[in-house]
Amino acid sequence: MKTVTLKIRRFDPEQDQGPYWAEYRVDVEEKDRLLDALHKIKWEQDGSLTFRRSCGHGVCGSDAMSVNGLNRLACQLLMERLPDKITIMPLLAFRVIKDLVVDLEPFFAQYEKIKPYLVNDEPLHSPSVSRRLSSTPGMRRARNAFSAPAAPVLAP
Repeated sequence: MKTVTLKIRRFDPEQDQGPYWAEYRVDVEEKDRLLDALHKIKWEQDGSLTFRRSCGHGVCGSDAMSVNGLNRLACQLLMERLPDKITIMPLLAFRVIKDLVVDLEPFFAQYEKIKPYLVNDEPLHSPSVSRRLSSTPGMRRARNAFSAPAAPVLAP
């Protein structure tokens, strides 16, 4: 167990004149993630601290923030890899809603414009799509060979 100091840039536009820094000391395990340390602050020290989190596994990206000057995901940063003093700020390119929560609407608007995903122009049940998605007996045999048990199953 070690004690770390988290220096967090706070701002609530409904109450504060401008952003300010708050420091919190937290006891963490080496294998804890930064997200765990933020939870400890919220649950044990300051319930008003606001941040996003969702999946906790680095898939959704909702807990993105600036950590020691780099944009990172709090759920992927192990405390053992961070110094004892950590500076956390909201993402700099976005308007702050509160504390570490930023307005992501401009990001999603741009995302929708560029459509970074595949768009199928053919109906799902067209002959060409059916041919691509269907499997031949040889393909099924090959797939089944790779999914067979590693050791033979012996009957009693």
